[in-house]
Amino acid sequence: MRKSLLALLLLASAGFCQAQVQLKEGHPENYTVVKGDTLWDISGKFLSEPWKWKEIWRANPQIANPDLIYPGDRLTLIWVDGQPRLVVNRGESRGTIKLSPTVRSTPMAEAIPSIPLGAINAFLLSNRIIDDPEDFNKAPYIVAGNAESVLSGVGDRVYARGKFDSAHSVYGIFRQGKTYTDPVSGKFLGINADDIGSGEVIAREGDISTLMLQRSNQEVRVADHLFASEERPVNSTFFPSTPQTTIDGLIIDVPRGVTQIGVMDVVTLNRGKRDGLAEGDVLAIYKTGEQVRDQVVGDRIKIPDERAGLLMVFRTYENLSYGLVLHATRSLAVLDKVRNP
Repeated sequence: MRKSLLALLLLASAGFCQAQVQLKEGHPENYTVVKGDTLWDISGKFLSEPWKWKEIWRANPQIANPDLIYPGDRLTLIWVDGQPRLVVNRGESRGTIKLSPTVRSTPMAEAIPSIPLGAINAFLLSNRIIDDPEDFNKAPYIVAGNAESVLSGVGDRVYARGKFDSAHSVYGIFRQGKTYTDPVSGKFLGINADDIGSGEVIAREGDISTLMLQRSNQEVRVADHLFASEERPVNSTFFPSTPQTTIDGLIIDVPRGVTQIGVMDVVTLNRGKRDGLAEGDVLAIYKTGEQVRDQVVGDRIKIPDERAGLLMVFRTYENLSYGLVLHATRSLAVLDKVRNP
């Protein structure tokens, strides 16, 4: 079950003062949900700080599984005893439902998601971080293609050498990519493993295994490494919230290779689990101030950093994280800062 915006907004109403959640200035009195909406978008129409959903939900533990909302639902803001409340008209098929702290079961088909998962799903299929550089050295690797071919593709057989886990038959094929180091401390943070494809083990003899290539983004080469599929499914119920610790980090890369970053772009951060980041954490993005010359005094000064957007962390590793840019007021770039919102 997904936690819907409606019940969360009700909680915002019930705990308006204690949770310090504010209705957005100019918020609508009514809103009809349309296909393509996300809970993040709709929350932003009513709340000044939509990432505070988690705090609001926790403020009222009686809510276990709030209802879902669907395209066509009409949201109406009303006031009861001086406090804001939301009611939803389900239309001809579902009728009118007043939101209240109860447990419900509702089919999830076509329900409004919290964020646009499509932007994340496509990315996660082809990106992976290796925390320990020794993992590449220990991983099995391609030693030859069929008939000693150097390059192989879907449907080809390839031969790999190394220790395979008998519990896994399907392996991802990766090529060692960019090594990340902290721009400030120079500390090793991780290695980006470039996804090449995947293959299924169909035979083993000693430390040599035969794989049939099932998928390839580019030609599989000798020395490409194999890793068991990462058992970390995309969380379809991201619950945007503020980090539990103080975060002061940097955007250090844009995996898809662009220099200018905008909304729905994925970025790599130099902060991860060890820093207290968790999936769903929202961070503010600050444009790093430029160095300019003071024409009066003659020295160089730094212009103050300027808040320029928001991102949500959706995958964490030990020292690194991936984030999705949800909002940007200007073009962003590598080395822009990320902090608690």
